[in-house]
Amino acid sequence: MTSTATTVPAAPGAPAATAASAATGASVAPSARPAPVPLADLVDAGLEVPVLGGRTVRHVNLDLAASAPALTAVAAHVGAVLPYYASVHRGTGYASQASTALLEDARVAVAGRVGARLDDLVVFTRNTTDALNLLASAVPGETVVLDIEHHANLLPWQRRGRRVVVAGPTFGATLDALAAELARRPAALLSVTGASNLTGEVLPLAELADLAHAHGARLAVDAAQLLPHRPVDLAASGIDYLAFSGHKAYAPFGAGALVGRADWLDAAPPHLAGGGAVESVTVDAAEWKTGPERHEAGTPNLIGAVALARALAELERIGEDARRAHEDALAARLHDGLAAQPGVRVLRGFDDLEDRLGIATLELERGSVGLVAAALAAEHGISVRAGRFCAHPFFDRLATRANGLRVSLGAGSSADDVDRFLDALAGLIADGPAFAYDRTPAGWCPRTDDRPRPSFA
Repeated sequence: MTSTATTVPAAPGAPAATAASAATGASVAPSARPAPVPLADLVDAGLEVPVLGGRTVRHVNLDLAASAPALTAVAAHVGAVLPYYASVHRGTGYASQASTALLEDARVAVAGRVGARLDDLVVFTRNTTDALNLLASAVPGETVVLDIEHHANLLPWQRRGRRVVVAGPTFGATLDALAAELARRPAALLSVTGASNLTGEVLPLAELADLAHAHGARLAVDAAQLLPHRPVDLAASGIDYLAFSGHKAYAPFGAGALVGRADWLDAAPPHLAGGGAVESVTVDAAEWKTGPERHEAGTPNLIGAVALARALAELERIGEDARRAHEDALAARLHDGLAAQPGVRVLRGFDDLEDRLGIATLELERGSVGLVAAALAAEHGISVRAGRFCAHPFFDRLATRANGLRVSLGAGSSADDVDRFLDALAGLIADGPAFAYDRTPAGWCPRTDDRPRPSFA
């Protein structure tokens, strides 16, 4: 394969003042609003990373929609729990009994943090994808989904009878299209994202719950993106099932959860066949448990469950108002800066949804977003993501280019993070990277990479 070195040229038609500031590396002026500081302490705060040329800089993590580092409170809690880690549910030792209590306390805590009803189940899973695959095995009928979904909420339903509704340009039109589809033929479940991982737009979940219930269906919500940013209350909103991941909610210890109504889950085949999920076993048959244990065979991820519960508690402690004000200010700063940058288009799915998370997916008029993402990391210490973000149908409908560049903010983000990104992006669009890059099967890579690996790598 022949490798190619390239640069990103300046976009044509730029206003003279903006083009000049980009060419000199000057900041594209962000909003004049107050400059937010990090709202929460994360374990990566102050992390220094190497960049090309032998320097180190403070890492700017703007890829939080993919995975978020642990809250320091979560990491400290995990450290305190680890000495007590042992078998759960059947051990008689002190550590085993402590571990059993930690797991079941985490289950109760997670239920409370998401407003579960008293008879809802909390099943600990690996992540949102795992949770939705479990739910797919339990649905007694067809599932209706939108084309805006992450693959985790598209692919599990393919084998179980799935109908896809193409979202309209407004949420109002989309609601009408869903209503028409549910009226055309009954469905057991409507499954939607709580917030798009592509555009950050937040869907009105109570309205969707009312719509589903009016047509005899239940509502499932993929809350992987929503829950780290907004509180969710199943009972108050009418959501029947909620799926989410710890690794997006500042608890990257390998656990997620499915929370929701017990009847379908108790009737479903066990998610995994193995010890812990059975009442009794013979060589020819098994009597399976009901409740969360039915789907949690094998040794559970105790540390992941404990970390997830603690992360949700920390987010609640920070408070909804503080989290919302912090993120809104940062998102406004980001979007103001992107609007002033020539050759940049930010993707939107709905004309009438104003509530959106601190997520922006943009495409460039010219050049490769993959190269820009590589140069942001290698030359500026800024982590973003390039691609179609496991939402291919939605991206392909909205975008005019093959790939986009996604910037995502969180509780540990600051105004300086946003400004560094905007400055670096302006310079890369105006002048291109300062170093040569090759396009390889692994993506764009510096032709000569002098960045040392961490000692543990």
